[in-house]
Amino acid sequence: MKEIVAIIRPDKLEDVKQSLEELGCHGLTVIDVKGRGRQLGITESYRGSDYRIDLLPKTRLEIIVNDDETEKVVETIVKTAQTGDIGDGKIFISPVEEVVRIRTGERGNKAV
Repeated sequence: MKEIVAIIRPDKLEDVKQSLEELGCHGLTVIDVKGRGRQLGITESYRGSDYRIDLLPKTRLEIIVNDDETEKVVETIVKTAQTGDIGDGKIFISPVEEVVRIRTGERGNKAV
């Protein structure tokens, strides 16, 4: 099993969720976060003064999938969240040792 953590633009969340559901991937956790990468924030003007916003709003998705579904889920997120501009985000993939469904006590692939 793998954990996929995707940091995406907030305005892409609904599109990504819909694409993942069409793929059959229903379980995910969504967290509103702030961060920066190469973009290093943005500079804006307000009433003649420039100021820098160095932590931009992003959305973090956490998804646990079986190993054989990992590449399809990653490709779907990239295809759906990509704008081609700086700030599109990143995806991190990590191994998961065990999953336990609290309601039933199921473990492993059955719990995903």
